[in-house]
Amino acid sequence: MAVAVQDRDTVRAQARYVRCSARKARLVLEHIRGKQAAEAAAILAFQPRAAARDAGKVLASAIANAENNNGYDADDLVVVAAYADEGPTLKRWPPRARGRVNRIRKRTCHITIQLAVAEPGEIKKPVRRRPAPAPRAQPAPEPDVEETGESEKPAAEEAPKPKPKRKPRAKKTETETAEATAETADEPADEPPADEASEEEK
Repeated sequence: MAVAVQDRDTVRAQARYVRCSARKARLVLEHIRGKQAAEAAAILAFQPRAAARDAGKVLASAIANAENNNGYDADDLVVVAAYADEGPTLKRWPPRARGRVNRIRKRTCHITIQLAVAEPGEIKKPVRRRPAPAPRAQPAPEPDVEETGESEKPAAEEAPKPKPKRKPRAKKTETETAEATAETADEPADEPPADEASEEEK
């Protein structure tokens, strides 16, 4: 179990009267609370919010105080506390229509970051988990021949046989057609039937 912040030797840095609302600053500080100092600095460097720039300066100041004043190593430091308190609110009164005025609240905050030497087991390295492999599709179990009583048939016999395709007739060339006509001319003419021959004799 982690020791309370009051019971630990902490190094503190604070930025006062930061021109940012405390609510917006707290959204940034939630990301670095409990992180290692180097990891917290990397998180703030890539935060798109404007409050991350001021929080990064406070964190860098706290790390410098720990190294120069207390002789700590930056790799052993962890962010034990990071919070933002509300500061004084600046009020402005721009003119509006019909002689009226409109109130604008320009809020400020005080950002505080506390560092301490990490206890054994407090800094946990991120574990990269590999995605689980997709399950392989298992083939369906084959039915037992003895239980069903049916003989196994090859897949070729079960499927209907396709009808044989007719081969297209080859077109005769001019030489073949000429030879065929010559053969028909050489053949003797058929004899007339018997009735026609008797009529010619009469």
